[in-house]
Amino acid sequence: MPMTQDQERWAEALAIERLHGGRAMAWVLGRIEALRAKGDSLGVERFTIPAARLEQLQVGQHSTVG
Repeated sequence: MPMTQDQERWAEALAIERLHGGRAMAWVLGRIEALRAKGDSLGVERFTIPAARLEQLQVGQHSTVG
């Protein structure tokens, strides 16, 4: 069964995190800034999704249960 687009974005965020570790968010934000500087609004929009997923992953890592 193929992955949904949402699952693909989560997989992408996890791959970025695995490749860049603690600098994953900085890497994604750097890509967004470079794309913005080129005027590539579609690219900016494209990398905004993994940035949001990474943020959700980081929040999940810092939360505590009960």
